[in-house]
Amino acid sequence: MMLTAEKLAVELGGTALLHPLSAGLHPGTITAICGPNGAGKSTLLAALAGLTEPSTGEVLLDGASLSAMPARQRARAIGYLPQTGEVAWDMVVRSLVALGRLPHGDEGALPVATALAACDLERFAQRRVSTLSGGEKARALLARVLAGEPRWILADEPLAALDIAHQLALLVTLRRAAAGGAGVVLVLHDLALAMNHADRVLLLDGGRLVADASPEDALSGRNIANVWGVAARWLGEPGARALVMG
Repeated sequence: MMLTAEKLAVELGGTALLHPLSAGLHPGTITAICGPNGAGKSTLLAALAGLTEPSTGEVLLDGASLSAMPARQRARAIGYLPQTGEVAWDMVVRSLVALGRLPHGDEGALPVATALAACDLERFAQRRVSTLSGGEKARALLARVLAGEPRWILADEPLAALDIAHQLALLVTLRRAAAGGAGVVLVLHDLALAMNHADRVLLLDGGRLVADASPEDALSGRNIANVWGVAARWLGEPGARALVMG
């Protein structure tokens, strides 16, 4: 189930947030969207999820226009995690995670339990969301996405509020989802995480796609200098690289 952006552009009040770009995303892979603040990363992710209407172009899911799909069908196919998730009601964690099953019209006891385990939340299942730390809440919101068993997981900075152990555990979970055939698209500010864990990087700058390549090519020292304006180099072996500034 390919997710494709065709000459996709987004404007707001006459200002271009995203200049026309095209990219075909493949299931079974992890794609990182990287770039400096204001580059258009979140705008692109929301457009790929069908939550932001493009000014030109379109998003296709397996060749069909995403905007023309019934909302329930789209929600079954695409799970979206915004950068700042809000919980309207102070429910227990298990009930929050179970909301991910709404597009399917069932409680999905097994998918919910699996999602709780994947996000290390089993012991918090009966805790109220208001009692969670920021990192625990972030994991609960991600578990809600995973419980829906979407074919595409689109997450905006899902690792930002997590400690190192939970970052690595989540990346293992997302890699497992990709190995099972799901497509994973992550907005990441941590370039080392993108370098070591993504299969592909879309590099944005000023709303323009400046690189669409392997992490090694997209996050080269030259591209980092051009986009972020800093000198940097990579040390270490593939899969365990560290970024050295200056």
